Amino acid sequence: MKKLNQASIATIESIVAKHKGKMGPVKLMLHDVQDQLGYIPFEAMEMIAKATGEPISKVYGVVTFYSQFTTEPKGKHVISVCLGTACYVNGSQTILDLLVSMTGAPVNGTSPNGLFSIDATRCVGACGLAPVVSVDGTVFGCKKQLDELKLLVLEYMKEESNEVSPN
Repeated sequence: MKKLNQASIATIESIVAKHKGKMGPVKLMLHDVQDQLGYIPFEAMEMIAKATGEPISKVYGVVTFYSQFTTEPKGKHVISVCLGTACYVNGSQTILDLLVSMTGAPVNGTSPNGLFSIDATRCVGACGLAPVVSVDGTVFGCKKQLDELKLLVLEYMKEESNEVSPN
């Protein structure tokens, strides 16, 4: 397990101090840590447990119970493909396979270059748009917007290659 840097520790300490003493602080703290760091490291769970007087097992249980929390760093761009019933019967598995091929990221993992994370999710409540894909929080109804989704992914790849290689 990688050790956190001092900036990350200071961020977690600030979040813990902000919510300490409030009702139901564990989830609030976890959300803030994930918003700030992009994931919830074990050290953050330990700090939250200590500050709230909860056992570490309870904090860890909250993190692993809710699918929106992650204990692994995500890529710069997070793509979530809904595999709920309506999306699946309308072709979301094919879209998921296409995105894995385009990005090099495995399902529920991150691409080797750290640019993309691909998550297989369940119903996101947009069945009328099925199949649905979310990119960094923007929802695409892929029956009508598949080409737009592909172009967005290609644009992110192009931007990254421009940032990496000198002009």
